[in-house]
Amino acid sequence: MSGKLQKVAYKPVGLLLGIGAGAVAGFLFKEIWKLASGGDDAPNATDEDRGWGEIIAAAALQGAIFATVKALVDRGGATGVRKITGTWPD
Repeated sequence: MSGKLQKVAYKPVGLLLGIGAGAVAGFLFKEIWKLASGGDDAPNATDEDRGWGEIIAAAALQGAIFATVKALVDRGGATGVRKITGTWPD
């Protein structure tokens, strides 16, 4: 498969993997936040009743979880493409 065709073919797969990764990361974040905070929902940045520390901690945890899940899914997808096509996607 040519490089251009492979890129185009991988785009929808990557998009679907990204959507799935976002859903998984969101679920993981909510569950981990509930465990860490004692059952509260995660704060929004504009939540007046929450302090700066709680807002920043939630944002940092959420960012770390999303980045980790995205890296795992991207790497897994690329590995799968290599197994199927014999080449690493760009």
